Amino acid sequence: MKITGIELRRISMPLLGPFRTSFGTQTRRELLLVRAVTPEAEGWGECAAMADPLYSAEYADGAADVLRRFLIPALPAHADVHAVGRALHPVKGHRMAKAALETAVLDAWLRAAGQSFASFLGAAAGRVPAGVSVGIMDSVPELLDAVGGYLQEGYVRIKLKIQPGWDVEPVRAVRERFGPDVPLQVDANAAYTLADAPLLARLDPFGLLLVEQPLAHDDLVQHARLARRITTPICLDESVESAEHAAAAISLGACSVINIKPGRVGGYLEARRIHDLCRAHGVAVWCGGMLETGIGRAANVALAALPGFTLPGDTSGSSRYYAADITAPFELADGHLTVPTGPGIGVEPIPELLEEVTVATEWIPVPAPPA
Repeated sequence: MKITGIELRRISMPLLGPFRTSFGTQTRRELLLVRAVTPEAEGWGECAAMADPLYSAEYADGAADVLRRFLIPALPAHADVHAVGRALHPVKGHRMAKAALETAVLDAWLRAAGQSFASFLGAAAGRVPAGVSVGIMDSVPELLDAVGGYLQEGYVRIKLKIQPGWDVEPVRAVRERFGPDVPLQVDANAAYTLADAPLLARLDPFGLLLVEQPLAHDDLVQHARLARRITTPICLDESVESAEHAAAAISLGACSVINIKPGRVGGYLEARRIHDLCRAHGVAVWCGGMLETGIGRAANVALAALPGFTLPGDTSGSSRYYAADITAPFELADGHLTVPTGPGIGVEPIPELLEEVTVATEWIPVPAPPA
């Protein structure tokens, strides 16, 4: 497949309401989209990097820069997606930028072949259960109202963001209001230290599915120690950036669950490798979210349909975050989202909606190989 050029498109989308985590509050989602153009088809990828380097070291402007200066120039003019991965490998890090470019090329490749993203990855289901992530709020009553609303909408799992000072009491209140049968988990985004183990152990009586990334992103050893001091299963997110990281975490006993975010690990091919590794070792996985538009959500839903994804992910409907998505919206049906079956990721941006949120575009040609 010949790649003729890559478009980088910055968009800015207002969130329906503030989304607060232990590392900050978002009111808009600043995103970088990547469009790969070939003579046969074009494909889209979404960069998960935020506007600021708070979730990880990557950020949207930095992703655009590394794409412009290093990753796009490294593309082979004639390539399948596996050749793209090999070409990008020498550049260290920048996994979210690599993931967006790889996904755009893969989408174009599959559209030209008439194959869906889900079938290429090996999906085993036509729909996936949808969980919802609930941010830190100003009061417990506000939190209870939000959780009640999401349960009424049909979400099958609730995830509460926590931080020191907003942890045991919110969890207790949700359990008391909605009962022990609601699948419930918490996400700390690395807000605690091992010294907080006694506090985190106070979450054990609430029957949580897991506590996600309680400690620092770069400390598997401390997570392994914490796992021996609490009974709630530990899930790693920021700590796992590759299949090698996942293997190390499993070997150390640092987790019994892994949240697979394709952008964080460098793309959907690496995400599938982590899925296969975890499935072989009996480690549960689920698909995390980064407030994606329909482009990123479509690919995530396809990934979440693989057989090893045994826990509901953060594959919320479009209306969880946006009044209007840039694609046809993903809508909840009986607590599930339907896996797209069209060629490639199965969705496309709606031109007029995309233009409304576009901040800037840049076209970068991919030179033809020498004769």
